[in-house]
Amino acid sequence: MKTNVKLVSKETIADGTMEFHFSKPAGFDFRAGQYVDFTLIDPPETDAKGNTRGFSLVQAPFEPDLVVATRMRDTAFKRVLKDLPIGTELNMDGPGGDFRLHKTETTPAVFIIGGIGITPVRSMIAQATHDKTAHRITLLHASRTPAELPYISDFAQLAQENPNFKYVPIATDSAPADWTGERGRVTAEMVNKYVPDLNQPIYYLSGPKSMVKAMRELLVELKVNEDNIRTEEFSGY
Repeated sequence: MKTNVKLVSKETIADGTMEFHFSKPAGFDFRAGQYVDFTLIDPPETDAKGNTRGFSLVQAPFEPDLVVATRMRDTAFKRVLKDLPIGTELNMDGPGGDFRLHKTETTPAVFIIGGIGITPVRSMIAQATHDKTAHRITLLHASRTPAELPYISDFAQLAQENPNFKYVPIATDSAPADWTGERGRVTAEMVNKYVPDLNQPIYYLSGPKSMVKAMRELLVELKVNEDNIRTEEFSGY
């Protein structure tokens, strides 16, 4: 589906991370975990990568808004996006992608996610909670500090609503003394702590390319079947 959408609101949701709400076109359907491409229309600046970028949809299909979130790096696209006046139109093309929760509800799901790679995961877990599926879901979500972890409150609420969902926030570098999440990088010991039977789940890896590569290697070292590992890489742009 190709159409124009209007920017409805924008806000900072974590250190260095912003969320953008757009008007949801009538008849727009997607599956939790999919993405869309946004193209800036006549932007005041551009660069070699052009005016189009892909963004995973944060809200689930049952929710009312069309929402994306991104790390705000110092690039032409991000500078323009950050400063867009409310009501500005962008061109949207989508949805696309097959990074989606598996259908077999008796097979557990384990998400090992870095930073902003959480965006499609929020959509998937929110939809599974809404639909009351029987998937047992574990989310290990890592960022350098707690302040850089988007959607902590959303996942805490989803964990209260969904008895099958376990949320594990991780501060890899530093955290205050009262931090109740995990500390340090995701290790084999940490995975074993939260995943009692490594051979049962489907694993979902999402985040920076280096993190996804490292987590895949970790799972392979743990003798996880590579056919049960699904990945989505997020680049900075």
